[in-house]
Amino acid sequence: MPKAVLLAGVAMLLAPLPAAAQVAAAPAPQDPPATADAGQSPAETATVAPEGSTTRDVVVRGQRLDAARSTIQPALGATSYTISNATIQALPQGDNQQLNQIILQLPGVVQDGFGQFHVRDDHNNLQYRINGTILPEGIAVFGQTLSPRLIDRFSLLTGALPAQYGLRTAGIIDITTKSGLFNNGGTVSLYGGSFQTIEPSIEYGGHSGDTNYFVSGDYHRTSRGIEGVDASVIPLHDRSDQYQAFAYVDHTLSDDDRVSFVGGYSNQFFQIPNPKGLQPDGTYAVGGVTAYPSERLNERQVEQTAFGQLALLHKDGDLTVQASLAARYSALRYRPDRLGELLYNGLAQAADKKDFALYGQADAAYELGGSNTIRAGVVIARDRSSTRTSTAVFPVDADGDQAGQPITIADIGARTEWTESVYLQDELKLSSALTFNFGGRFDHYSAYRTESGFSPRANLVFQQGGTTLHAGYARYFSPPPFELVATTSIGLFNGTSGAANTDANGAIVNDTPYAETQDYFDVGAQQKIGPVTIGIDAYYRHSHRLIDEGQFGAPIILTPFNYDHGNITGVEASISYAAHGLLAYANLARAKAQGEFIVSSQFNFDPADLAYIRNHFIYLDHDQTYTASGGVSYAFHGGLTGLKLGADVLYGSGLRTDGDVPNGGKLPPYAQVNLSASYRLAEPGLSLRLDVVNAGDHVYQIRDGSGIGVGAPQYGPRRGFFVGVTKDI
Repeated sequence: MPKAVLLAGVAMLLAPLPAAAQVAAAPAPQDPPATADAGQSPAETATVAPEGSTTRDVVVRGQRLDAARSTIQPALGATSYTISNATIQALPQGDNQQLNQIILQLPGVVQDGFGQFHVRDDHNNLQYRINGTILPEGIAVFGQTLSPRLIDRFSLLTGALPAQYGLRTAGIIDITTKSGLFNNGGTVSLYGGSFQTIEPSIEYGGHSGDTNYFVSGDYHRTSRGIEGVDASVIPLHDRSDQYQAFAYVDHTLSDDDRVSFVGGYSNQFFQIPNPKGLQPDGTYAVGGVTAYPSERLNERQVEQTAFGQLALLHKDGDLTVQASLAARYSALRYRPDRLGELLYNGLAQAADKKDFALYGQADAAYELGGSNTIRAGVVIARDRSSTRTSTAVFPVDADGDQAGQPITIADIGARTEWTESVYLQDELKLSSALTFNFGGRFDHYSAYRTESGFSPRANLVFQQGGTTLHAGYARYFSPPPFELVATTSIGLFNGTSGAANTDANGAIVNDTPYAETQDYFDVGAQQKIGPVTIGIDAYYRHSHRLIDEGQFGAPIILTPFNYDHGNITGVEASISYAAHGLLAYANLARAKAQGEFIVSSQFNFDPADLAYIRNHFIYLDHDQTYTASGGVSYAFHGGLTGLKLGADVLYGSGLRTDGDVPNGGKLPPYAQVNLSASYRLAEPGLSLRLDVVNAGDHVYQIRDGSGIGVGAPQYGPRRGFFVGVTKDI
């Protein structure tokens, strides 16, 4: 990376920036509080119980049960970064953007194409939790199932996690939803602008007696649904229509018992962007046709997700228990441009993939006096995945040349996975300032393989005054993402243009992906000095059977594979300030991720790449050396009360690309600056906002289409202007 660019990035982090949100970054012995809005003092952000003794009692009971739930799953010893709803609103685009765009403002989170992001240079390995309950995994690629509109606050937990967190451990996205407990009312909003974007939305919440509720829904239409394959302002053939809905309801049964339900649904349609000015190379012909302008391609993908969670929370003196049931259905449908893909690729595959998962989860915490807390839990899950494909290919001769007109090969596959997990841990306060948390968990799964692992955990946390220090070790066990493991019978394609790659002996090698085990070490410190918070965290991870994912073929479905072993190291630094209406933050991370010897899903790779990687460490395709984010927001007072100005910035030194060796090069660095202005009229309850995305209109690539498991090129967004109006109801 050019030295001038790196120095500019460091200077950007150290100077006050025109940016817009605060991230509370804390390796803390408890869940950190939601960040205060830049325009309010801590006293102003405190919840005030509504008038009336009955309502006040409901609020007090609700807060007491919320506090009890938080004691079951604390982030003890983990690195935790928290964003509140007020902070989301201060970011450019507020809650009109996808959740992944907000998460990119946290330390050590790397931007990728297809809406993906990577925490600490891990490809995926993420777990979402809603109000303490695990959200089963789905198969969505582009779409985001969870809208920021449903979020009261969320935390990204990473590092050496306590024993209650397992299976997916690179990052835990722990979401606390809005509940309607403190409000009766809602908003309607209309947002839109560049890229033919329009986004109407509604949300409403409230309480009646012992019942609280919150609902939201939105529709999003844009001509830039996926990252474009070139630098066009509006990519060709990139329309997207997206619907999302969410509902929450809880009912307090008694002072010590509450039942709650969370449900959501999303339906998202995407066109796959087209390159311009290309023609097939003439290798294949269909009925004498060999020409097909790339502008005419018409590939589409639809992703659907529905989920529901039912939870019962009970507190009895020193014992707190939450039992939950969760279900998630997800489906992905890809439709090719049959003629175009046959002429360009020799293969056109229509794919339908469905997954239905059921989770049962129970967690408990028991306080043994004031210095000892025992926590235990169990998770049992069943996941059923099915795939149906219809693939048009050409028969080929011994030399691989076309030997006839297209034929269609149908393939159907299905499999069931069972997963069982148990954990036990002890939080021991050695002194008023020193806490030791230790325990372990056992995980077992049975699907395409049957594997299990025991994972010890230990964390030591020192907290006194404004100083927090922590050090931890975690052993992790992560099965491959079951819903993504391919079920295609590759032998059906022998003798066709869709035949799999073979090794040096002419054999097709396709070992089933393995579970990954990790040894993870993490140390960090945080110092609070008045309104300023400074943090630093360093980590080292050694993996056996390191899991990565890649796109192989036209359907945009990721496929997991393993490196036999790998190492990931990094350090993160953060600083934030919040006082007098000013909110500012800056984050800088450095990471390095490498793997050696691909040992599963081998047929997807070029034999020459496999041979090199067998005896050489290479960078993982999603490795990015430097990542930075920052922002500042200011809420005016006096005659300009209600006006907020701000911006945020995202910097990346570039993802990997092919060089002299696989993943041996990297893309140029980039920085994207977004601006925001909003104004609220207390009467008649009207809010206006103006956002500018990529204000400098910086053209940059996220991917160039090369690298291990990388599909098409992807470019960041061009400059866009958006306006929104929100009315209280």
